[in-house]
Amino acid sequence: MKYLLYHAYLKSLKVNRNKIVMEGRKVYIIDTSIYVESRKEYFHVLFCSVLFCSFFIASLLVGSPLLMDAKPSTPLVSFLQRLQQTAFNTFTNSTHFDPKTYVDLPLKFPLSITDQAFRNLPKSSNGSVSVDDLNLFIETYFEGAGDDLVYFDPEDFVPEPEDFLPKVKHPEVRAWALEVHKLWKNLSRKISSQVTAHPNYHTLLPLPDSVVIPGSRFREVYYWDSYWVIRGLLASKMYKTAKSIVTNLLSLIEEYGFVLNGARVYYTNRSQPPLLSAMIYEIYCSTGDVELVKRSLPALLKEYEFWNSDIHKVTISDAQGCTHTLNRYYAMWNKPRPESSTMDKASASKFPTESEKQHFYRELASAAESGWDFSTRWMRHPPNFTTLSTTSVIPVDLNAFLLGMELNIAFFAKVTGDNSTAKHFLQISDVRTKAMNSVFWNANMKQWLDCWLSNTTSEVHVLDTLHQNQNVFASNFVPLWMKPFYSDALLVGDVLESLKTSGLLRAAGVATSLSDSGQQWDFPNGWAPLQHMLVEGLLKSGLEEARSLAEEIAIRWITTNYVVYKKTNVMHEKYDVEHCGEFGGGGEYVPQTGFGWSNGVVLAFLEEFGWPEDRKIEC
Repeated sequence: MKYLLYHAYLKSLKVNRNKIVMEGRKVYIIDTSIYVESRKEYFHVLFCSVLFCSFFIASLLVGSPLLMDAKPSTPLVSFLQRLQQTAFNTFTNSTHFDPKTYVDLPLKFPLSITDQAFRNLPKSSNGSVSVDDLNLFIETYFEGAGDDLVYFDPEDFVPEPEDFLPKVKHPEVRAWALEVHKLWKNLSRKISSQVTAHPNYHTLLPLPDSVVIPGSRFREVYYWDSYWVIRGLLASKMYKTAKSIVTNLLSLIEEYGFVLNGARVYYTNRSQPPLLSAMIYEIYCSTGDVELVKRSLPALLKEYEFWNSDIHKVTISDAQGCTHTLNRYYAMWNKPRPESSTMDKASASKFPTESEKQHFYRELASAAESGWDFSTRWMRHPPNFTTLSTTSVIPVDLNAFLLGMELNIAFFAKVTGDNSTAKHFLQISDVRTKAMNSVFWNANMKQWLDCWLSNTTSEVHVLDTLHQNQNVFASNFVPLWMKPFYSDALLVGDVLESLKTSGLLRAAGVATSLSDSGQQWDFPNGWAPLQHMLVEGLLKSGLEEARSLAEEIAIRWITTNYVVYKKTNVMHEKYDVEHCGEFGGGGEYVPQTGFGWSNGVVLAFLEEFGWPEDRKIEC
């Protein structure tokens, strides 16, 4: 007989502090259900649990590191947020103010000295200082934002790799592709030794290997960006650099229990779309590196636990009384995001109580965890920004990514000879596929739709009380990227027709949504990851009509990237898909350039489809 025990105990099970999360006064002990085989074992576990609980309560009183409270409010981050606020007050009318700059500044001197000098600055009643005083203070006491990363010349970069994009026959397109390939050198960095020597001087986190940054203000490695960076690196035959990125992300799991949004202290409160297993899968398919798979599998299992913790799980009961478990985004944070603190406070000022503000801050951080920061997709009453309710959404794409993770872990386990783990993850991937069909699929629209939770406090949500978001988003088609869906020819045919009539297909690619809200993850912006996921899903189906549409989307996307590059001499973070040859805008910061995932998707598309010598490339 098996006895189920819901208490964690410390030493016998080696409870990781990263599995313990505090939210306000609630404490979640993540994924610690324990099965024991006998009554004797049951009482042994119970006794150990009592000891653990006593120790745990004591740790709360004395501030023990046992508790995994999100820790972006280090003394340095707290100080830099004060500096950020002063800069905001000082540069109120400046279009160049970027709050992230100030929390990325490395110290030259100990914080105590810097803080005292800051306090001595003469300030006006509104908290501002003179522009000259502030500039002199920053120049005296700080290195430049991003100076704690040093340029790195990747050893696997060559100006023109062997067998590079063999299908690209057009000389101008090929010359441009080589320029995009060369951008990997511009974006390659190594963490400065100063970060390791003086970690308290930096918000940048030390990493064991070289990194590829997205570009511009994004001067550190980011989680989901890295998938499309890696796809481009593989097209560029830069396998060692691709593996280095994975090594860094694995190190974050080992340290924090999950992959952070980005490699900064202030990002330890959230993750980003879970695509690490997909990165490893693509590298393995290109290199056959079994050792990488073996090294990665334990970390991937730990990351899977994180995404299936109590705060991320949602249980749903359907009309037949069957229960399904799906997942949501849920940041472990209810304060302003340090990198956007001034903006978050301004947005939250519309709420009358502190508890309402804290709730809103969690929704902001959770939207950032989704990667879609920001979009009407997360708003109860769009385009009202203060109605963000990200944690009340069960997102289609997150669950597709987790389905991919389950399938990849099963594949990796089989590669390493762990057949029981492979079988287990294949079974739970089947369960998730059924859940996605039951909860997300809309037979009338022939799309998968996000669902709104009507009551976030319920332990089990009844399917009838869920509300599908009927608005059209590119994410509604992301499940097609996963094998259980692209391998179903009848389903692909339905989704293909739905995509064609959705209104998302535009002159320069696939729009993110149909709502022109001014947010960057809405119309008319198109983003490289969304183009790639939809194109690759159509392509993998094997249907000729689907391949034709995939190639059409890729041609439009390559064309607008090319034309904008020729006009501006840079690659951009996002593009205006309504107007070919224009980059995107909107959102809370000025358009960025560089740009990791845009480079990666262009190279991946050119590798797949090529560019014939007689095909024009113009808007």
